[in-house]
Amino acid sequence: MKTVLLCTVGGSHQPILKAIKSVSPDYVCFFCTGRDPVSGKPGSVVQIEGEGNVIKLSGKDKKPTLPNIPIQAKLNEDCFEAKEVPADDLDGACLEMRQTIADLFRRFENIRFVADYTGGTKTMTAALVCAALEETDKGVELQLTSGARSDLVAVQDGTEGTMVASVTRLRLDRAMAPYLGAWRWFAYREAAEGLDSIRITAASSNMKRLQLARTLSRALARWDDFDHAGALKLLDTYGGIAARWCPNILPTLRLLAKDDGDSRREPACLFDLWRNAERRAIQGRFDDAVARTYRLIEWTAQWQIRVKLGADTSNFPSNLLPENAEAQPDKDGKIKVGLWTAWQIVKAQERLKGPARDLIAKSSDESELRNLLSMRNDSILAHGFRPVQAFEWERMRRWAEDRLLPVLRKLADETGLKKPPEQLPTELPECVRKGYHGT
Repeated sequence: MKTVLLCTVGGSHQPILKAIKSVSPDYVCFFCTGRDPVSGKPGSVVQIEGEGNVIKLSGKDKKPTLPNIPIQAKLNEDCFEAKEVPADDLDGACLEMRQTIADLFRRFENIRFVADYTGGTKTMTAALVCAALEETDKGVELQLTSGARSDLVAVQDGTEGTMVASVTRLRLDRAMAPYLGAWRWFAYREAAEGLDSIRITAASSNMKRLQLARTLSRALARWDDFDHAGALKLLDTYGGIAARWCPNILPTLRLLAKDDGDSRREPACLFDLWRNAERRAIQGRFDDAVARTYRLIEWTAQWQIRVKLGADTSNFPSNLLPENAEAQPDKDGKIKVGLWTAWQIVKAQERLKGPARDLIAKSSDESELRNLLSMRNDSILAHGFRPVQAFEWERMRRWAEDRLLPVLRKLADETGLKKPPEQLPTELPECVRKGYHGT
């Protein structure tokens, strides 16, 4: 493996010589400043390309007494290059360094980069650190040459030594950041896929952070797909963290994943469907949000007909149909009741008297509901050809929050459901964001 040393060159040559000696590179790229356009003074590139004596042994010397750095380090002409970067332009310097690293990566096979950011202006050193952190796929190692300080100006000559800079946590944080940010938009699947793509060697605690972030993203992606059992299987692994993070998240998920006939489960699923519709709207997917709300309206009627009337809308008894109902037997003789007819049954049957009936008790209520349903029927995901607009979704959202959800809460109370599902989290646990401290 060929080692390429990247150095920022400032006013002192000793740390650079020390870095070259400690790394024993096959090739050195010196990042230097050129001649200052205002003062006309030469930049640090003279320490690399200058002829004759160009370097002062001590800052107190009146004249240079030493040759350039490549001569002192005994570097062959084909084993180094100098790249001029702006002294105080962070964007420009970082861009030049990243392009140089990419060029070197193409020129050399099986390459190892070591970046020593000891010398140069503060902007140059910051740029090299930034470039190294950005080029995560090239595995640029960072190191610093330092030593004892007798003042605030410089390291004391003769005490210099190189040390590896620990940046795995920084690299991991930078790599994770865009995917964790996707949680703000409930894009859990995208977050999980992005976190899966991270290939960084890090300390055990940091790798546990990555693993936890991936698992939580996958779990919530399954939840978002209504795979409650699959989500519970993943979240149960981190039960202690989940309990501290969102106290209601596991109890809610266990209820949604139940298959033991618990009467609280169905209203919990209805509220969960509404939360899903909210997430689609926040993502700007208004057709999906409306389609889910349509299903929520239909399911609410089906639920009440099943539990209070003992009938199934997929094979509804003809003798329980209200007059002028929009329902006919199919080829198998079964009467399948759609959304509107289901609500007409809710309105007509005495046994269904209660909160649900109040939703369409008045003719004005029926008209309002019909108008809202036409929005879905005319949409591209139903029978129409145009997408649902934001203002149309807003109209449906207001109706649902003002009329439908209060009805659902009353019906949920009848089953003993005290805490309906809350919206899924948009931020990871603190132990992922700041540091992992066990389960």
